[in-house]
Amino acid sequence: MTELLSAKTATVDSGPLAGPDPLDGAREALRRAREHLLGLQDAEGWWKGDLATNVTMDAEDLMLRQFLGIRTAEQTDETARWIRSQQLPDGSWTTFHGGPGDLSTTIEAYVALRLAGDTVEAPHMAAAAAFVRAHGGLAASRVFTRFWLAMFGHWPWSRLPAVPPELVLLPSWMPFNVYDFACWARQTIVPLSIVRALRPVRSLGFGVDELRTSAPPPRPPRLGTRPGLLHRLDRLAGSYERIARGPVRRHALRRAAEWIVARQEADGSWGGIQPPWVYSLMALNLLGYPLDHPVLRAGLEGLERFTIRTRTPDGPVRWLEACQSPVWDTALAVTALADAGLPAGHPALERAGRWMLDEEIRVRGDWAVRRPNTPPGGWAFEFHNDGYADTDDTAEVIMALRRTGVPVEPAVLRATRWMLGMQCRDGGWAAFDADNTRKLLADLPFCDFGEVTDPPSADVTAHVVEALVAENYAGTLPVRRGVHWLLRAQEPDGSWFGRWGANHVYGTGAVVPALVAAGVPRRHPAIRRAVDWLLAHQGADGGWGEDLRSYRDPSWVGRGESTASQTAWALLALHAAGHGTGEPALRAVRWLVRTQRPDGGWDEPHFTGTGFPGDFYINYGLYRLVFPISALGRILDTRAGDLEATVTR
Repeated sequence: MTELLSAKTATVDSGPLAGPDPLDGAREALRRAREHLLGLQDAEGWWKGDLATNVTMDAEDLMLRQFLGIRTAEQTDETARWIRSQQLPDGSWTTFHGGPGDLSTTIEAYVALRLAGDTVEAPHMAAAAAFVRAHGGLAASRVFTRFWLAMFGHWPWSRLPAVPPELVLLPSWMPFNVYDFACWARQTIVPLSIVRALRPVRSLGFGVDELRTSAPPPRPPRLGTRPGLLHRLDRLAGSYERIARGPVRRHALRRAAEWIVARQEADGSWGGIQPPWVYSLMALNLLGYPLDHPVLRAGLEGLERFTIRTRTPDGPVRWLEACQSPVWDTALAVTALADAGLPAGHPALERAGRWMLDEEIRVRGDWAVRRPNTPPGGWAFEFHNDGYADTDDTAEVIMALRRTGVPVEPAVLRATRWMLGMQCRDGGWAAFDADNTRKLLADLPFCDFGEVTDPPSADVTAHVVEALVAENYAGTLPVRRGVHWLLRAQEPDGSWFGRWGANHVYGTGAVVPALVAAGVPRRHPAIRRAVDWLLAHQGADGGWGEDLRSYRDPSWVGRGESTASQTAWALLALHAAGHGTGEPALRAVRWLVRTQRPDGGWDEPHFTGTGFPGDFYINYGLYRLVFPISALGRILDTRAGDLEATVTR
């Protein structure tokens, strides 16, 4: 044994691994993190971190309840306390931690606080109103904010874009049919079309003139451009809206209501996300559905399950998750624990595996409109989201299930077949639909917030390719096409754009492991350029961070305060590329060790998840834990393998 230890020491006496093992601290950090994650598992087998977004969720919840006449003093006080706690020193509210103030978010937060009784003269309200006026006032806000204002009589319905409910009658081959829109957009547009058609006006009990400016409205786009043409088309649709009556309109409203009701999930939500949820409740109520109707009752009760309540020094606060991520979180947690050394068959992994199998989706959703011959299968994001399976969750679940030790074959076979059927014509994969790429929609006047289509993305395509390779599809035509799509999608600087995570660090962290798994050599120029990009953007502290402003401002690409999740993404890419034990990787490992909390987790106030690039962002409560565990586990496993190899030489 003495000779063996001497041999080990003798083989690592030069280079970045010289001297005392630099990863000793990492082993203890991994142990603490693993135990912390195990302690967060629900008895049923799943994991779910809180999912934070911004205060528009909470402001709109109060406005929804005001609209329906069900707002209570307790709800209002707790929500207002939360909204006040998130205000920035300049009086505004932002869409992500550390970001700049956002006009529309500030307007909606201001209205919610007025509902709570905060006066115009209060210093924090005066500061908010000044911010709004300085940034163009109500007229400069996004369309959805002005829809809320119109519902309470503070914006003319006639000055809002047309959203005719007759859209639901268009066949799927016609432009502007609802299936041209991404699933999250179509679920919002259909109920919004009902609200727009019926033009309700309810009372807030106060005015908002202090948020107006005398600036003239923005000029319409030039007629010779596509936005200009669509603006004129919107004016024609608006003229139709003013005279729309009779059997066609009644038929459209009835069909729209049927479309909405058919898509309510088992938990009462619509798509498990806030925007279609609140608009669907209001639309159905406007059509005569009473609040005690089973559909509305389930919808309102479901909102309670998305409500987080905590106690603060100032009193209890209440805020809403825009959506929930238990399937996603559970798959990532299983992968992390397996990377950290838990064997297949461990009770925690078995419980998670059985739970994920129970969440398999065996029914068709809207995706079948474009893929009618593809049998159903796969997984969604949330507890009850059967109508909207997605390829990203499905890929991660497949890879996780294989590491649990439970029998998974029929479910994985169905899911793999479904993912193959969802490949887009260009070889990539989108999250929820196939070939949902009609760019014309982005220029519609009512589409000024968030993505409205679901084109293929590098991160989703990478996850699907990696899962297919794990299922022995390496070298098949679908995987080859996916790999070629990824190689074409590489940015000139060597990174990949991150659609569902922030941003190029996320995209690169997803793509490099997938390409290597698919057989792309580590010496391939695309891999080398990706490694060079990562090394060039490592922070002085050893970590990686990328501010969400990178979606709009290229100067922020690869730049920002280091976070645990983004550092882990970079490490996962470096590990896959064969650089997991070099000095840059060891510096990042030391950063993770140095910043770990005593309980085994990491603090991460910065948002590293993306809903809509440039508009809507997410702070996933478990990202700061699962990804560092995977990164540390893989690097330590590689390090152990390196040492073993040197001993046997």
